[in-house]
Amino acid sequence: MFNGNILRDAIISAANNIANQKNAVDDLNVFPVPDGDTGTNMSMSIGNAARELARVEGKTVGEVAKVAASALLRGARGNSGVITSLLFRGFSKGFAGAEEITPENLAAAFKAGVEAAYKAVMKPTEGTILTVARVASEFAEAAVNEGKDALEVFEAAMDGAKDALAKTPDMLPVLKKAGVVDAGGQGFVVILEGMYSVFKYGKMIESSSMPAETEEKAESTSRNAAGELEDFDINFPYCTEFIVNRAEDCAKDPSELRSYLESIGDCVVVVDDEEIIKVHVHTDHPGNAIEKALTFGALVKLKIENMCDQHERAKHDSETRSKAPAENAERTEKIKSVAPEKPVGFVSVAAGEGLKALFTDLGADVVVSGGQTMNPSTDDILRAIESTPAETVFVFPNNKNIIMAAEQAIPLATRNVIVIHTRTIPQGVTAMLNYDPDASDNDNAINMGNAIANVSTGQITFAARDSEFDGKKITRGDLLALDNGKIVFTETDLEACLVKLTKQLIKGGSEFMTVFYGEDVTEEQAEAFGAILTEKFGNKVEITMVNGGQPVYYFIISVE
Repeated sequence: MFNGNILRDAIISAANNIANQKNAVDDLNVFPVPDGDTGTNMSMSIGNAARELARVEGKTVGEVAKVAASALLRGARGNSGVITSLLFRGFSKGFAGAEEITPENLAAAFKAGVEAAYKAVMKPTEGTILTVARVASEFAEAAVNEGKDALEVFEAAMDGAKDALAKTPDMLPVLKKAGVVDAGGQGFVVILEGMYSVFKYGKMIESSSMPAETEEKAESTSRNAAGELEDFDINFPYCTEFIVNRAEDCAKDPSELRSYLESIGDCVVVVDDEEIIKVHVHTDHPGNAIEKALTFGALVKLKIENMCDQHERAKHDSETRSKAPAENAERTEKIKSVAPEKPVGFVSVAAGEGLKALFTDLGADVVVSGGQTMNPSTDDILRAIESTPAETVFVFPNNKNIIMAAEQAIPLATRNVIVIHTRTIPQGVTAMLNYDPDASDNDNAINMGNAIANVSTGQITFAARDSEFDGKKITRGDLLALDNGKIVFTETDLEACLVKLTKQLIKGGSEFMTVFYGEDVTEEQAEAFGAILTEKFGNKVEITMVNGGQPVYYFIISVE
Protein backbone atom coordinates (compact mmCIF):
# COMPACT_ATOMS: atom_id res chain seq x y z
CA MET A 1 0.00 0.00 0.00
CA PHE A 2 1.07 3.59 -0.67
CA ASN A 3 0.66 6.59 1.65
CA GLY A 4 -0.15 10.21 0.90
CA ASN A 5 3.44 11.31 0.37
CA ILE A 6 3.91 8.60 -2.24
CA LEU A 7 0.73 9.62 -4.08
CA ARG A 8 1.89 13.24 -3.94
CA ASP A 9 5.23 12.33 -5.49
CA ALA A 10 3.50 10.16 -8.10
CA ILE A 11 1.30 13.02 -9.31
CA ILE A 12 4.23 15.43 -9.41
CA SER A 13 6.18 12.82 -11.37
CA ALA A 14 3.25 12.49 -13.77
CA ALA A 15 3.18 16.26 -14.28
CA ASN A 16 6.90 16.28 -15.02
CA ASN A 17 6.57 13.38 -17.43
CA ILE A 18 3.82 14.99 -19.51
CA ALA A 19 5.74 18.29 -19.44
CA ASN A 20 8.79 16.50 -20.84
CA GLN A 21 6.78 14.77 -23.58
CA LYS A 22 4.15 17.41 -24.37
CA ASN A 23 5.67 18.27 -27.75
CA ALA A 24 5.57 14.63 -28.81
CA VAL A 25 1.92 14.45 -27.74
CA ASP A 26 1.20 17.73 -29.55
CA ASP A 27 2.62 16.26 -32.75
CA LEU A 28 -0.02 13.52 -32.73
CA ASN A 29 -2.75 16.03 -33.45
CA VAL A 30 -4.19 15.21 -36.85
CA PHE A 31 -5.80 18.62 -37.29
CA PRO A 32 -3.10 20.81 -38.91
CA VAL A 33 -4.44 24.19 -37.75
CA PRO A 34 -1.94 25.70 -35.29
CA ASP A 35 -4.28 25.51 -32.32
CA GLY A 36 -4.11 21.83 -31.48
CA ASP A 37 -1.73 21.34 -28.58
CA THR A 38 -3.25 18.56 -26.49
CA GLY A 39 -0.01 17.77 -24.70
CA THR A 40 0.58 21.38 -23.74
CA ASN A 41 -2.93 21.74 -22.35
CA MET A 42 -2.67 18.54 -20.33
CA SER A 43 0.75 19.58 -19.05
CA MET A 44 -0.44 23.01 -17.94
CA SER A 45 -3.50 21.50 -16.26
CA ILE A 46 -1.76 18.86 -14.16
CA GLY A 47 1.18 21.21 -13.65
CA ASN A 48 -1.13 23.36 -11.56
CA ALA A 49 -1.76 20.37 -9.30
CA ALA A 50 1.97 19.65 -9.03
CA ARG A 51 2.65 23.17 -7.80
CA GLU A 52 0.00 22.85 -5.09
CA LEU A 53 1.22 19.40 -4.04
CA ALA A 54 4.81 20.61 -3.70
CA ARG A 55 3.65 22.37 -0.52
CA VAL A 56 1.90 19.30 0.91
CA GLU A 57 3.57 17.07 3.49
CA GLY A 58 2.31 14.31 5.77
CA LYS A 59 -1.24 14.22 4.41
CA THR A 60 -3.37 11.15 3.86
CA VAL A 61 -4.06 9.72 0.43
CA GLY A 62 -7.56 11.16 0.55
CA GLU A 63 -6.27 14.62 1.42
CA VAL A 64 -3.60 14.56 -1.28
CA ALA A 65 -6.11 13.45 -3.91
CA LYS A 66 -8.48 16.24 -2.85
CA VAL A 67 -5.76 18.91 -3.19
CA ALA A 68 -4.75 17.55 -6.59
CA ALA A 69 -8.32 17.42 -7.89
CA SER A 70 -9.07 20.96 -6.73
CA ALA A 71 -5.92 22.45 -8.25
CA LEU A 72 -6.22 20.46 -11.47
CA LEU A 73 -9.83 21.50 -11.93
CA ARG A 74 -9.03 25.17 -11.59
CA GLY A 75 -5.98 24.91 -13.83
CA ALA A 76 -7.77 22.90 -16.52
CA ARG A 77 -7.25 24.20 -20.07
CA GLY A 78 -8.90 22.90 -23.20
CA ASN A 79 -11.09 19.82 -23.48
CA SER A 80 -8.22 17.45 -22.83
CA GLY A 81 -7.22 19.37 -19.71
CA VAL A 82 -10.79 19.39 -18.40
CA ILE A 83 -11.18 15.66 -19.00
CA THR A 84 -7.87 15.03 -17.23
CA SER A 85 -9.14 17.08 -14.29
CA LEU A 86 -12.34 15.03 -14.17
CA LEU A 87 -10.35 11.80 -14.13
CA PHE A 88 -8.44 13.07 -11.12
CA ARG A 89 -11.65 14.23 -9.51
CA GLY A 90 -12.62 10.56 -9.64
CA PHE A 91 -9.40 9.72 -7.85
CA SER A 92 -10.42 12.18 -5.16
CA LYS A 93 -13.79 10.47 -4.74
CA GLY A 94 -12.30 6.99 -4.81
CA PHE A 95 -9.70 7.87 -2.17
CA ALA A 96 -12.02 9.99 0.00
CA GLY A 97 -11.23 9.38 3.66
CA ALA A 98 -8.47 6.87 2.86
CA GLU A 99 -5.18 6.81 4.74
CA GLU A 100 -3.44 4.67 2.12
CA ILE A 101 -3.99 3.30 -1.36
CA THR A 102 -5.49 -0.17 -1.43
CA PRO A 103 -6.35 -2.35 -4.43
CA GLU A 104 -10.04 -1.68 -3.86
CA ASN A 105 -9.95 2.09 -3.54
CA LEU A 106 -7.51 2.35 -6.44
CA ALA A 107 -9.91 0.52 -8.75
CA ALA A 108 -12.76 2.63 -7.37
CA ALA A 109 -10.75 5.78 -8.11
CA PHE A 110 -10.27 4.82 -11.75
CA LYS A 111 -13.95 3.94 -12.08
CA ALA A 112 -15.16 7.21 -10.52
CA GLY A 113 -12.88 9.22 -12.79
CA VAL A 114 -14.17 7.52 -15.91
CA GLU A 115 -17.78 8.06 -14.86
CA ALA A 116 -17.16 11.77 -14.26
CA ALA A 117 -15.41 12.21 -17.60
CA TYR A 118 -18.09 10.42 -19.61
CA LYS A 119 -20.86 12.41 -17.93
CA ALA A 120 -19.14 15.66 -18.91
CA VAL A 121 -19.43 14.94 -22.64
CA MET A 122 -22.89 14.92 -24.20
CA LYS A 123 -21.92 12.47 -26.96
CA PRO A 124 -18.68 10.69 -25.99
CA THR A 125 -16.53 9.64 -28.92
CA GLU A 126 -14.80 6.28 -28.60
CA GLY A 127 -11.19 6.13 -29.70
CA THR A 128 -10.22 9.07 -27.51
CA ILE A 129 -8.82 9.63 -24.01
CA LEU A 130 -12.25 8.55 -22.73
CA THR A 131 -11.80 5.08 -24.17
CA VAL A 132 -8.24 4.80 -22.90
CA ALA A 133 -9.30 5.72 -19.37
CA ARG A 134 -12.33 3.41 -19.45
CA VAL A 135 -10.32 0.37 -20.47
CA ALA A 136 -7.71 1.22 -17.82
CA SER A 137 -10.50 1.17 -15.24
CA GLU A 138 -11.81 -2.16 -16.51
CA PHE A 139 -8.35 -3.72 -16.26
CA ALA A 140 -7.95 -2.36 -12.74
CA GLU A 141 -11.25 -3.86 -11.63
CA ALA A 142 -10.33 -7.24 -13.12
CA ALA A 143 -7.00 -7.18 -11.25
CA VAL A 144 -8.79 -6.57 -7.95
CA ASN A 145 -11.07 -9.52 -8.62
CA GLU A 146 -7.97 -11.64 -9.19
CA GLY A 147 -6.62 -10.69 -5.76
CA LYS A 148 -3.79 -8.45 -6.99
CA ASP A 149 -2.08 -5.93 -4.72
CA ALA A 150 -2.20 -2.16 -5.23
CA LEU A 151 0.90 -1.98 -7.43
CA GLU A 152 -0.34 -4.83 -9.59
CA VAL A 153 -3.73 -3.13 -9.93
CA PHE A 154 -2.04 0.06 -11.13
CA GLU A 155 0.13 -1.96 -13.53
CA ALA A 156 -3.01 -3.61 -14.91
CA ALA A 157 -4.66 -0.21 -15.40
CA MET A 158 -1.60 1.05 -17.25
CA ASP A 159 -1.53 -2.06 -19.43
CA GLY A 160 -5.20 -1.55 -20.23
CA ALA A 161 -4.60 2.08 -21.14
CA LYS A 162 -1.75 1.15 -23.49
CA ASP A 163 -3.81 -1.62 -25.07
CA ALA A 164 -6.72 0.75 -25.70
CA LEU A 165 -4.41 3.47 -27.00
CA ALA A 166 -2.96 1.11 -29.61
CA LYS A 167 -6.49 0.40 -30.84
CA THR A 168 -7.64 4.03 -31.16
CA PRO A 169 -6.74 4.20 -34.88
CA ASP A 170 -9.16 1.33 -35.51
CA MET A 171 -11.93 3.31 -33.78
CA LEU A 172 -11.34 6.67 -35.48
CA PRO A 173 -10.61 6.55 -39.23
CA VAL A 174 -8.99 9.99 -39.15
CA LEU A 175 -6.31 8.60 -36.80
CA LYS A 176 -5.74 5.57 -38.96
CA LYS A 177 -5.34 7.67 -42.08
CA ALA A 178 -2.80 9.87 -40.32
CA GLY A 179 -1.00 6.86 -38.85
CA VAL A 180 -1.19 8.11 -35.25
CA VAL A 181 -2.87 7.22 -31.98
CA ASP A 182 -5.17 9.63 -30.13
CA ALA A 183 -3.25 12.54 -28.64
CA GLY A 184 -5.31 12.78 -25.46
CA GLY A 185 -5.07 9.05 -24.89
CA GLN A 186 -1.31 9.18 -25.34
CA GLY A 187 -1.13 12.02 -22.83
CA PHE A 188 -3.06 9.97 -20.29
CA VAL A 189 -0.68 7.03 -20.73
CA VAL A 190 2.29 9.37 -20.22
CA ILE A 191 0.69 10.59 -16.98
CA LEU A 192 0.20 7.01 -15.77
CA GLU A 193 3.81 6.17 -16.62
CA GLY A 194 4.98 9.11 -14.55
CA MET A 195 2.99 7.87 -11.56
CA TYR A 196 4.19 4.30 -12.07
CA SER A 197 7.82 5.37 -11.79
CA VAL A 198 7.17 6.39 -8.19
CA PHE A 199 4.90 3.47 -7.30
CA LYS A 200 7.24 0.83 -8.76
CA TYR A 201 10.73 2.24 -8.30
CA GLY A 202 10.30 5.07 -5.84
CA LYS A 203 11.79 7.41 -8.43
CA MET A 204 10.20 10.74 -9.32
CA ILE A 205 10.68 11.76 -12.95
CA GLU A 206 12.32 15.17 -13.06
CA SER A 207 11.15 17.92 -15.35
CA SER A 208 13.50 18.70 -18.23
CA SER A 209 11.47 21.62 -19.61
CA MET A 210 10.46 25.10 -18.58
CA PRO A 211 7.27 25.36 -16.53
CA ALA A 212 4.33 25.29 -18.88
CA GLU A 213 2.92 28.57 -17.67
CA THR A 214 6.05 30.45 -18.76
CA GLU A 215 5.85 29.41 -22.37
CA GLU A 216 4.80 31.97 -24.90
CA LYS A 217 1.77 30.05 -26.03
CA ALA A 218 -0.44 27.19 -24.98
CA GLU A 219 -2.71 26.34 -27.82
CA SER A 220 -6.08 24.72 -27.73
CA THR A 221 -6.66 21.03 -27.48
CA SER A 222 -6.91 18.54 -30.32
CA ARG A 223 -10.25 18.41 -32.03
CA ASN A 224 -10.25 14.65 -31.42
CA ALA A 225 -9.65 14.85 -27.68
CA ALA A 226 -13.32 14.45 -26.83
CA GLY A 227 -16.74 14.20 -28.44
CA GLU A 228 -18.59 17.09 -29.99
CA LEU A 229 -20.90 19.24 -27.89
CA GLU A 230 -23.87 19.55 -30.20
CA ASP A 231 -27.07 21.66 -30.26
CA PHE A 232 -30.39 20.04 -29.51
CA ASP A 233 -34.08 20.99 -29.41
CA ILE A 234 -35.88 22.15 -26.30
CA ASN A 235 -38.78 19.74 -26.06
CA PHE A 236 -39.92 20.53 -22.51
CA PRO A 237 -41.44 23.92 -21.63
CA TYR A 238 -40.67 24.36 -17.94
CA CYS A 239 -37.16 25.45 -16.98
CA THR A 240 -36.87 24.28 -13.37
CA GLU A 241 -34.00 25.20 -11.06
CA PHE A 242 -33.44 24.67 -7.35
CA ILE A 243 -30.90 23.70 -4.70
CA VAL A 244 -31.35 20.74 -2.36
CA ASN A 245 -29.93 21.05 1.13
CA ARG A 246 -29.03 17.40 1.62
CA ALA A 247 -30.60 15.71 4.64
CA GLU A 248 -28.05 14.32 7.10
CA ASP A 249 -29.79 10.93 7.20
CA CYS A 250 -30.07 10.66 3.41
CA ALA A 251 -27.54 8.22 1.94
CA LYS A 252 -29.02 8.27 -1.56
CA ASP A 253 -26.67 8.88 -4.51
CA PRO A 254 -27.38 12.12 -6.45
CA SER A 255 -26.90 10.11 -9.64
CA GLU A 256 -30.30 8.57 -8.86
CA LEU A 257 -31.85 12.05 -9.00
CA ARG A 258 -30.04 12.81 -12.25
CA SER A 259 -31.24 9.57 -13.85
CA TYR A 260 -34.83 10.32 -12.85
CA LEU A 261 -34.68 13.87 -14.19
CA GLU A 262 -33.28 12.61 -17.49
CA SER A 263 -36.32 10.32 -17.74
CA ILE A 264 -38.76 13.24 -17.45
CA GLY A 265 -36.89 16.01 -19.25
CA ASP A 266 -33.71 17.26 -20.86
CA CYS A 267 -30.94 19.84 -20.33
CA VAL A 268 -30.29 18.15 -16.99
CA VAL A 269 -27.66 19.64 -14.70
CA VAL A 270 -26.93 17.98 -11.36
CA VAL A 271 -23.91 19.28 -9.44
CA ASP A 272 -23.35 18.00 -5.92
CA ASP A 273 -21.08 18.05 -2.92
CA GLU A 274 -21.48 16.80 0.64
CA GLU A 275 -24.02 19.50 1.58
CA ILE A 276 -26.04 20.51 -1.48
CA ILE A 277 -27.31 19.33 -4.85
CA LYS A 278 -27.73 22.02 -7.52
CA VAL A 279 -30.35 21.11 -10.12
CA HIS A 280 -31.43 22.43 -13.51
CA VAL A 281 -33.87 20.60 -15.80
CA HIS A 282 -36.30 21.32 -18.63
CA THR A 283 -39.42 19.20 -18.11
CA ASP A 284 -43.17 18.89 -18.70
CA HIS A 285 -43.69 18.06 -15.02
CA PRO A 286 -41.78 20.32 -12.62
CA GLY A 287 -43.88 18.98 -9.75
CA ASN A 288 -42.50 15.48 -10.31
CA ALA A 289 -38.94 16.83 -10.30
CA ILE A 290 -39.60 18.66 -7.04
CA GLU A 291 -41.19 15.63 -5.36
CA LYS A 292 -38.24 13.44 -6.27
CA ALA A 293 -35.76 16.05 -5.07
CA LEU A 294 -37.55 16.33 -1.72
CA THR A 295 -36.55 12.74 -0.97
CA PHE A 296 -32.95 14.01 -0.81
CA GLY A 297 -33.57 17.01 1.45
CA ALA A 298 -35.09 20.48 1.70
CA LEU A 299 -35.37 22.75 -1.36
CA VAL A 300 -34.22 26.36 -1.58
CA LYS A 301 -33.95 28.94 -4.40
CA LEU A 302 -36.72 27.29 -6.40
CA LYS A 303 -37.46 28.86 -9.83
CA ILE A 304 -39.77 27.63 -12.61
CA GLU A 305 -40.27 29.44 -15.93
CA ASN A 306 -42.36 28.51 -18.98
CA MET A 307 -40.05 28.91 -21.98
CA CYS A 308 -42.65 28.10 -24.66
CA ASP A 309 -44.84 31.16 -24.15
CA GLN A 310 -42.66 33.09 -26.58
CA HIS A 311 -40.39 30.40 -28.03
CA GLU A 312 -42.35 27.43 -29.42
CA ARG A 313 -39.56 25.97 -31.51
CA ALA A 314 -36.59 27.44 -29.71
CA LYS A 315 -33.28 25.68 -30.03
CA HIS A 316 -30.18 26.33 -28.02
CA ASP A 317 -26.81 24.83 -27.31
CA SER A 318 -26.57 21.68 -25.23
CA GLU A 319 -26.52 22.13 -21.44
CA THR A 320 -23.46 19.87 -20.82
CA ARG A 321 -22.76 20.78 -17.26
CA SER A 322 -19.49 19.42 -15.93
CA LYS A 323 -20.03 18.13 -12.45
CA ALA A 324 -17.26 20.16 -10.85
CA PRO A 325 -16.66 19.50 -7.16
CA ALA A 326 -17.66 22.10 -4.64
CA GLU A 327 -14.90 21.00 -2.30
CA ASN A 328 -12.83 23.83 -3.77
CA ALA A 329 -14.34 26.38 -1.38
CA GLU A 330 -11.07 26.88 0.42
CA ARG A 331 -9.46 27.74 -2.93
CA THR A 332 -12.28 30.01 -4.07
CA GLU A 333 -11.69 32.21 -1.03
CA LYS A 334 -8.40 33.27 -2.58
CA ILE A 335 -10.28 34.87 -5.48
CA LYS A 336 -11.56 38.36 -4.77
CA SER A 337 -15.29 38.53 -5.45
CA VAL A 338 -16.77 41.96 -6.06
CA ALA A 339 -20.25 42.71 -4.77
CA PRO A 340 -23.03 42.66 -7.38
CA GLU A 341 -24.10 46.14 -8.47
CA LYS A 342 -26.37 45.19 -11.36
CA PRO A 343 -28.53 42.26 -12.47
CA VAL A 344 -26.46 41.04 -15.43
CA GLY A 345 -22.82 41.13 -16.54
CA PHE A 346 -20.75 39.63 -19.34
CA VAL A 347 -17.42 37.81 -19.64
CA SER A 348 -15.96 37.11 -23.07
CA VAL A 349 -12.84 35.30 -24.26
CA ALA A 350 -10.82 36.87 -27.07
CA ALA A 351 -7.26 37.27 -28.32
CA GLY A 352 -6.15 40.43 -30.09
CA GLU A 353 -6.46 44.03 -28.97
CA GLY A 354 -9.05 44.86 -31.61
CA LEU A 355 -11.31 41.98 -30.61
CA LYS A 356 -10.92 42.78 -26.93
CA ALA A 357 -11.91 46.39 -27.57
CA LEU A 358 -14.89 45.25 -29.63
CA PHE A 359 -16.27 43.05 -26.86
CA THR A 360 -15.70 45.82 -24.33
CA ASP A 361 -17.64 48.22 -26.55
CA LEU A 362 -20.46 45.67 -26.78
CA GLY A 363 -20.73 45.65 -22.98
CA ALA A 364 -18.35 42.95 -21.76
CA ASP A 365 -17.29 43.65 -18.17
CA VAL A 366 -14.19 41.45 -18.48
CA VAL A 367 -12.43 40.11 -21.56
CA VAL A 368 -10.29 37.07 -20.78
CA SER A 369 -7.18 36.86 -22.94
CA GLY A 370 -7.28 33.67 -24.96
CA GLY A 371 -8.87 31.78 -27.79
CA GLN A 372 -7.23 30.10 -30.73
CA THR A 373 -3.71 30.52 -29.40
CA MET A 374 -4.30 30.22 -25.67
CA ASN A 375 -6.93 28.28 -23.78
CA PRO A 376 -7.65 30.11 -20.52
CA SER A 377 -7.98 27.87 -17.49
CA THR A 378 -11.09 27.37 -15.41
CA ASP A 379 -9.41 29.53 -12.79
CA ASP A 380 -8.87 32.35 -15.30
CA ILE A 381 -12.54 32.30 -16.24
CA LEU A 382 -13.66 32.03 -12.61
CA ARG A 383 -11.61 35.08 -11.65
CA ALA A 384 -13.22 37.03 -14.47
CA ILE A 385 -16.68 35.96 -13.32
CA GLU A 386 -15.99 36.89 -9.71
CA SER A 387 -14.67 40.32 -10.74
CA THR A 388 -17.87 41.06 -12.66
CA PRO A 389 -20.21 43.10 -10.41
CA ALA A 390 -23.41 41.31 -11.39
CA GLU A 391 -25.87 38.79 -9.95
CA THR A 392 -25.91 36.79 -13.20
CA VAL A 393 -22.90 36.54 -15.49
CA PHE A 394 -23.13 35.39 -19.11
CA VAL A 395 -19.89 33.80 -20.35
CA PHE A 396 -18.96 33.63 -24.04
CA PRO A 397 -16.07 31.13 -24.58
CA ASN A 398 -15.91 31.89 -28.34
CA ASN A 399 -14.01 28.66 -28.94
CA LYS A 400 -15.32 25.08 -28.82
CA ASN A 401 -12.30 24.00 -26.79
CA ILE A 402 -12.95 26.53 -24.02
CA ILE A 403 -16.61 25.64 -23.38
CA MET A 404 -15.88 22.78 -20.99
CA ALA A 405 -13.39 24.83 -18.97
CA ALA A 406 -15.95 27.63 -18.72
CA GLU A 407 -18.64 25.28 -17.47
CA GLN A 408 -16.31 23.96 -14.78
CA ALA A 409 -16.50 27.43 -13.24
CA ILE A 410 -20.28 27.34 -12.80
CA PRO A 411 -20.48 25.52 -9.44
CA LEU A 412 -17.37 27.31 -8.17
CA ALA A 413 -18.80 30.79 -8.65
CA THR A 414 -20.57 32.84 -5.98
CA ARG A 415 -23.11 34.10 -8.52
CA ASN A 416 -25.37 32.66 -11.18
CA VAL A 417 -23.39 31.79 -14.33
CA ILE A 418 -24.77 31.02 -17.79
CA VAL A 419 -22.33 29.77 -20.41
CA ILE A 420 -23.47 30.46 -23.96
CA HIS A 421 -21.89 27.86 -26.24
CA THR A 422 -20.25 30.30 -28.65
CA ARG A 423 -17.65 28.43 -30.66
CA THR A 424 -16.26 31.36 -32.65
CA ILE A 425 -15.65 35.08 -32.28
CA PRO A 426 -18.50 35.95 -34.69
CA GLN A 427 -20.90 33.88 -32.62
CA GLY A 428 -19.80 35.72 -29.49
CA VAL A 429 -20.36 39.09 -31.13
CA THR A 430 -23.80 38.08 -32.38
CA ALA A 431 -24.79 36.67 -29.00
CA MET A 432 -23.95 39.93 -27.23
CA LEU A 433 -25.77 41.98 -29.85
CA ASN A 434 -28.90 39.90 -29.24
CA TYR A 435 -29.01 40.46 -25.50
CA ASP A 436 -32.34 42.00 -24.44
CA PRO A 437 -32.24 43.80 -21.06
CA ASP A 438 -36.02 43.45 -20.76
CA ALA A 439 -36.01 39.66 -21.18
CA SER A 440 -35.35 37.02 -18.50
CA ASP A 441 -32.00 35.26 -18.23
CA ASN A 442 -33.46 32.05 -19.65
CA ASP A 443 -35.11 33.85 -22.55
CA ASN A 444 -31.86 35.65 -23.32
CA ALA A 445 -29.97 32.36 -23.29
CA ILE A 446 -32.46 30.94 -25.78
CA ASN A 447 -32.44 34.05 -27.95
CA MET A 448 -28.65 34.06 -28.07
CA GLY A 449 -28.60 30.37 -28.94
CA ASN A 450 -31.03 30.96 -31.77
CA ALA A 451 -29.01 33.92 -33.04
CA ILE A 452 -25.64 32.20 -33.12
CA ALA A 453 -27.14 29.29 -35.04
CA ASN A 454 -27.59 31.70 -37.96
CA VAL A 455 -23.96 32.82 -38.04
CA SER A 456 -21.50 31.33 -40.52
CA THR A 457 -17.84 31.64 -39.60
CA GLY A 458 -14.92 31.49 -41.99
CA GLN A 459 -11.29 31.44 -40.94
CA ILE A 460 -8.00 31.63 -42.80
CA THR A 461 -4.84 30.43 -41.13
CA PHE A 462 -1.77 28.36 -42.00
CA ALA A 463 -0.89 24.69 -41.72
CA ALA A 464 1.34 24.00 -38.74
CA ARG A 465 2.42 20.62 -40.08
CA ASP A 466 2.26 18.34 -43.11
CA SER A 467 -0.96 16.44 -42.95
CA GLU A 468 -3.77 14.73 -44.76
CA PHE A 469 -7.13 15.67 -43.39
CA ASP A 470 -10.52 14.60 -44.75
CA GLY A 471 -8.90 13.38 -47.93
CA LYS A 472 -6.97 16.60 -48.52
CA LYS A 473 -3.17 16.62 -48.67
CA ILE A 474 -1.80 19.57 -46.74
CA THR A 475 1.75 20.92 -46.73
CA ARG A 476 3.16 22.85 -43.81
CA GLY A 477 2.79 26.58 -44.47
CA ASP A 478 -0.20 26.20 -46.80
CA LEU A 479 -3.06 28.62 -46.25
CA LEU A 480 -6.04 26.79 -44.77
CA ALA A 481 -9.61 27.93 -45.38
CA LEU A 482 -12.11 26.80 -42.75
CA ASP A 483 -15.87 26.93 -43.15
CA ASN A 484 -17.48 26.65 -39.69
CA GLY A 485 -14.46 24.78 -38.36
CA LYS A 486 -13.98 22.41 -41.27
CA ILE A 487 -11.09 22.64 -43.70
CA VAL A 488 -12.60 23.17 -47.14
CA PHE A 489 -9.53 23.93 -49.27
CA THR A 490 -5.90 25.05 -49.20
CA GLU A 491 -4.25 27.92 -51.04
CA THR A 492 -0.91 29.63 -51.41
CA ASP A 493 -2.20 33.13 -52.23
CA LEU A 494 -3.95 35.08 -49.46
CA GLU A 495 -6.15 37.17 -51.75
CA ALA A 496 -7.32 34.16 -53.72
CA CYS A 497 -8.00 32.29 -50.49
CA LEU A 498 -10.06 35.15 -49.05
CA VAL A 499 -12.17 35.61 -52.18
CA LYS A 500 -12.84 31.90 -52.63
CA LEU A 501 -13.82 31.37 -49.00
CA THR A 502 -16.04 34.47 -48.98
CA LYS A 503 -17.88 33.23 -52.06
CA GLN A 504 -18.49 29.92 -50.32
CA LEU A 505 -19.77 31.53 -47.11
CA ILE A 506 -22.30 33.89 -48.72
CA LYS A 507 -25.71 32.25 -49.12
CA GLY A 508 -28.96 33.40 -50.65
CA GLY A 509 -30.25 35.02 -47.48
CA SER A 510 -26.96 36.55 -46.34
CA GLU A 511 -27.11 40.29 -45.58
CA PHE A 512 -24.04 41.26 -43.58
CA MET A 513 -20.40 40.24 -43.65
CA THR A 514 -17.74 41.33 -41.16
CA VAL A 515 -14.08 40.55 -41.79
CA PHE A 516 -11.79 40.67 -38.74
CA TYR A 517 -8.20 40.91 -39.94
CA GLY A 518 -5.36 39.66 -37.77
CA GLU A 519 -2.06 40.96 -36.51
CA ASP A 520 -0.21 39.67 -39.58
CA VAL A 521 -2.35 41.73 -41.97
CA THR A 522 -1.38 45.40 -42.42
CA GLU A 523 -3.86 48.27 -42.63
CA GLU A 524 -2.91 48.75 -46.30
CA GLN A 525 -3.53 45.10 -47.07
CA ALA A 526 -6.85 45.21 -45.24
CA GLU A 527 -7.98 48.23 -47.26
CA ALA A 528 -6.99 46.54 -50.50
CA PHE A 529 -8.70 43.28 -49.59
CA GLY A 530 -11.82 45.18 -48.47
CA ALA A 531 -11.99 46.93 -51.84
CA ILE A 532 -11.68 43.64 -53.68
CA LEU A 533 -14.43 42.02 -51.60
CA THR A 534 -16.72 45.02 -52.07
CA GLU A 535 -16.21 44.93 -55.82
CA LYS A 536 -17.02 41.22 -56.03
CA PHE A 537 -19.69 40.81 -53.36
CA GLY A 538 -20.85 44.31 -52.40
CA ASN A 539 -24.07 43.85 -54.36
CA LYS A 540 -24.96 40.82 -52.20
CA VAL A 541 -23.91 41.73 -48.65
CA GLU A 542 -22.90 44.76 -46.62
CA ILE A 543 -19.15 44.37 -45.94
CA THR A 544 -17.29 45.74 -42.91
CA MET A 545 -13.54 45.38 -42.28
CA VAL A 546 -12.49 45.37 -38.60
CA ASN A 547 -8.97 45.31 -37.15
CA GLY A 548 -9.21 42.34 -34.79
CA GLY A 549 -5.50 42.02 -34.21
CA GLN A 550 -5.92 38.31 -33.53
CA PRO A 551 -2.87 36.02 -33.75
CA VAL A 552 -2.62 32.91 -35.95
CA TYR A 553 -5.72 33.68 -38.03
CA TYR A 554 -5.21 36.09 -40.92
CA PHE A 555 -8.95 36.54 -41.26
CA ILE A 556 -12.05 35.63 -39.27
CA ILE A 557 -15.16 36.14 -41.39
CA SER A 558 -18.69 36.49 -40.05
CA VAL A 559 -21.65 36.11 -42.42
CA GLU A 560 -25.27 36.57 -41.34
